[in-house]
Amino acid sequence: MIRWSEDGTDHTALWRSEAGLPPPKRVLVADDTLNADQAYRLACEGTALLWRGDFHNGRQLLQALARRIERKQPKGKGKASKDTAPASLTQAFHLHRQAQGQRARILAMLLIAVDADYRVNLRRAPDFSAACTEAYGPAGEPFVVSLRELQALVGAHEWRKKGVNIPALGATIHPHYGVFSPLRGEYLELLAQAPLPASDLAFDIGTGSGVIAALLTKRGLAKVVATDLDPRALACARENLERLGLAARVELQQRDLFPEGRAPLVVCNPPWVPAKPSSPIEYAVFDPDSRMLRGFLAGLKDHLAPGGEGWLIISDLAEHLGLRSRQQLLDWIAAAGLEVAARHDIRPSHGKTRDADDPLHAARAAEVTSLWRLRAA
Repeated sequence: MIRWSEDGTDHTALWRSEAGLPPPKRVLVADDTLNADQAYRLACEGTALLWRGDFHNGRQLLQALARRIERKQPKGKGKASKDTAPASLTQAFHLHRQAQGQRARILAMLLIAVDADYRVNLRRAPDFSAACTEAYGPAGEPFVVSLRELQALVGAHEWRKKGVNIPALGATIHPHYGVFSPLRGEYLELLAQAPLPASDLAFDIGTGSGVIAALLTKRGLAKVVATDLDPRALACARENLERLGLAARVELQQRDLFPEGRAPLVVCNPPWVPAKPSSPIEYAVFDPDSRMLRGFLAGLKDHLAPGGEGWLIISDLAEHLGLRSRQQLLDWIAAAGLEVAARHDIRPSHGKTRDADDPLHAARAAEVTSLWRLRAA
């Protein structure tokens, strides 16, 4: 619960935070009379601002806070002095994550109260009911949430309506809130081109939006068993597969990694970077201590049919950042009783590979995404 005082009365409400942030201990009611400099100072000091002014003005205040944060952070290769420049890409990565976390904490200090029916009682506030229902389920009781998270709900709602075009699939995937969107298509190109070891059965480990399961069935797999721990991901995959007319050939299971049994093809696209996520959506990108990667490799041999292949789809970004070495990956493969039958590589084409102002540009520019075809040794 979150607590605050307003008009001489103490109030409490349910606190929502998808990032798992605790409710702020200090809450000040704020309106259009509060200027951006004051708001920034209070937010940096840990005081949350429960917005009671015009909704559009609140949104502009959030943008003003973001601009003040950016002015505090040097950008580009030439902006940092020799004394402040990171000594390595590993340090640059950790500093970047630290700055991202600090930015998220400050921006999360601007709060919005939402009624039990998902209405926001502020002047010029839009209708959030559809976006909130998709993310949180049916309306229940009033709550307080950061304006930034509320905007993320709306963004996810629009992505869900519009969808993401997947050229390798020849169709559109509609990601749900909290489920990673398959915006990077190069790994799907690898999946579409690699020679299939069999056409009767495949396992898709960590299905997410269901895009890999859909692509495998499009390639002719008679049946795919797709697993995920996240109920949101399973609901998202189910909806996408039904929309594509593929649901009858895909069995969805809520599991941590593998289903029971063996298959001639087992595919996994684990998070690529061994680091701590700061929100649920980041679990699709960051894998603490390479837990999912190591779990997939360790259990793969016991779930491969004789002569079968395990397809590991992973980027070498972690290697360029100094977070995991190529030798470490090869050692894990060997320790699991596996050998590399082949590897297919492709370079990513997303915008950050060309953004010299990105603090991690050197690593992104060198990045290669690979499909490792693994067999029992």
